[in-house]
Amino acid sequence: MDGPSGTGKSSVSRKLATRLNASYLDTGAMYRVATLQVLRAGVDLDDAEAIAAAVADLPLTIGTDPSGEVVLLNGEDVSSEIRGGDVTKAVSAVSAVGPVREQLVALQRELAASAERIVVEGRDIGTVVLTNADAKIYLTASAEARAQRRNEQNIAEGRGDDYEAVLADVERRDNLDSTRKVSPLRPAEDSVTVDTSELGIDQVIDRLYEIVFEQARVSP
Repeated sequence: MDGPSGTGKSSVSRKLATRLNASYLDTGAMYRVATLQVLRAGVDLDDAEAIAAAVADLPLTIGTDPSGEVVLLNGEDVSSEIRGGDVTKAVSAVSAVGPVREQLVALQRELAASAERIVVEGRDIGTVVLTNADAKIYLTASAEARAQRRNEQNIAEGRGDDYEAVLADVERRDNLDSTRKVSPLRPAEDSVTVDTSELGIDQVIDRLYEIVFEQARVSP
């Protein structure tokens, strides 16, 4: 499952994994943990070599149970901290560094290979990480719809109401993710694109399940 920020990938991927009786891996959380490590180390975000050094041998633990998130940095639960504004602003810069992606892609492949069935979501799963995946989906939505959802989430979680700022951040991340030299965000040639702009979450889950059944011949 690939797609830009704010399409609802995490929410629907978790629900889809539960419906499929599968494991679930949020690769975006892994890059956020790497970013938190970089920020805590006080590394200049323009210094790719220093970023790579800070992330080398990253003490990351991430769960694959769709019923609950487990994200640890050196044994510390950072599941809330990695969703904060500082990490969100810096994650595109950190994830664009080649050695960081190489390290985390290797771990993602290892985790996927250890699962009997797994839903993996991110930005380069179908194009780089798991090119032979049984089913590939590219989830998208208009920038406005994604910003509205993210802003509503911020309000619900007490982070404030600022739609215009959220929209600007969504557009900024889209540009950074789609133009980076290493593993740019794009749909795999053999993926199915699903636009969620006008769909409710249950409608999205039903459509994704249909696609997985058609592509991977997954039994109900």
